[in-house]
Amino acid sequence: MPRARRSIAVSAALMTAAGLLAACSASANEGKTELVWYINPDSGGQAKVAANCSTDSYTITTQVLPQDANEQRIQLARRLAANDSGIDIMSIDPPFTAEFANAGFLAPLPQDLQDKLKEQSFKGATDAATWDGQMVVAPFWSNTQVLWYRKSFVEKAGIDMGQPVTWDQIIDAAAQNGGKVAVQANKYEGYVVWINALISGAGGELATDTEKGLDMKLEIDSDAGEAAAKVIEKLAHSAAAPADLSVAQEGQAGATFGGPQGAFMVNWTYIYNNYEGTDPGFNKDIGYTRYPQTVEGEDSRPPYGGIGLGVSAYSDHVDDAMAAVECITSPENQEVNAEITGNMPASQAGYAANGDALQKTYPADLLQLFQDSLDNAAPRTVTPYWSDISGGIQSTWHPASGVSSSTPATSQTFIDNVLHGRSLL
Repeated sequence: MPRARRSIAVSAALMTAAGLLAACSASANEGKTELVWYINPDSGGQAKVAANCSTDSYTITTQVLPQDANEQRIQLARRLAANDSGIDIMSIDPPFTAEFANAGFLAPLPQDLQDKLKEQSFKGATDAATWDGQMVVAPFWSNTQVLWYRKSFVEKAGIDMGQPVTWDQIIDAAAQNGGKVAVQANKYEGYVVWINALISGAGGELATDTEKGLDMKLEIDSDAGEAAAKVIEKLAHSAAAPADLSVAQEGQAGATFGGPQGAFMVNWTYIYNNYEGTDPGFNKDIGYTRYPQTVEGEDSRPPYGGIGLGVSAYSDHVDDAMAAVECITSPENQEVNAEITGNMPASQAGYAANGDALQKTYPADLLQLFQDSLDNAAPRTVTPYWSDISGGIQSTWHPASGVSSSTPATSQTFIDNVLHGRSLL
C-alpha cells in the first residue's frame, strides 16, 4: 500500500478507535449527575473527600472560592440571589449561616439528618449551624484557637503555664523579657474573632435577642466590652506588640511566633504543622494551653471557626446533594479532611475515626485540648445582620492602637446607626 494511503488508513483506524472510546465513556457517564461543591481554599482535603463520596449515581466536583471569607460570602450570595442552579453544595463560614438561611438560599436539611448531626457534633458546631430553631447547615469541620507558647521563653520568663493564664499575664511576661504576643488584628474578620472571644471571656456577648432582627439588643457597650478594649489597648501600647500588629493575620502571627522574639500566640489548630517542614525540631519548643482569660478567674471562651455545608435551594439535585452532605460530614471523612488540612473534625467521633491517623501527627494532649476548647468555644453572634455588625466593629476598633475605654460605646452607636440606615459602612 502506498505511503499516503497507508497513512489515511491508520488515521481512520485511530479515529474509529477514539470514537468507540468516546462512546464507551459517554455511555458510562450517561445519566450520572454532577454535583458542584463550592469549597474554601485548603490543601486538598475537600477534594479528597469529594472523591470519597462520589457514587455510581453522581460525581462530586469542586470549585474553589476566594481566600477571604467576606469575598466568599459575596460570590455565593450574588449567585444565589440570582437563583443560580450551578451551585449544589457550598462550604459556608459560620457567621454567614443565618444570613443565607434567612434569605431562603438553603434547602432545609431533612429532620433525620439534623438529628444525626446534632447527636455527633460538638456543641459549638451545633450552635453555629442553627438558625431559628433549625440546623440549617451540616457541621463539617470545627476550628478553635488555643494559646501557643515557646517553652524556652516561658522557662526564661518564669511563668507557670500549668495554670490558667490571663491576657495581662502573658502581655507582661512578653514585654518584660523581650518577647512578642502574636494575634490577628488586621482590619478583617479575624480581628472580630479576637474581639468576640475577649468579650465572651468577660461574660458578655456582642448582641442578644437576635430573633428580633434589626431590633436585636447590642451589648458591646458593657463591662465585658470595656474589659476587651482594655486588653487590646494594653497589648497595642506594650513592648510585646509585634511591629505588624495592625496588619497581622494568621500567617503574620505565625511568622512572629516562629521568629527570634516568638513568645506567645493565639491561632487556629492547623498552625501546629506550619513549622516542622522548614525548621525541623521547632515543634519540640511549642507548648500549648487553653485560650487566655480576659478576666482573671473567669473561664475563657475560645474562638469558634469552621465550615458548615449548605445545599442550595436552587440546586436541580437537592436529594443527591443531601446524600452527598451526609457522606462528606461522616466522622470518617471529617478525619480525612483533618489529616490533610489540619482543620479539625466537627465531632468527637471524627477524632477517633480511621484508627490513629490524627494521633500520629498531633500529641494526644493537644487533640484533647482542641476538643475541650470546642466544647467551651464562643461562636460569633448568629444573626442575618452579621456582616453589618462585623463591618461596624472593624471600622471602630481598628487599628488596635486607637482602642480605648470609649471604643465600645462608639462602636455600639455606630453599628446601631448602620443597622437602621442612619450611617453607612
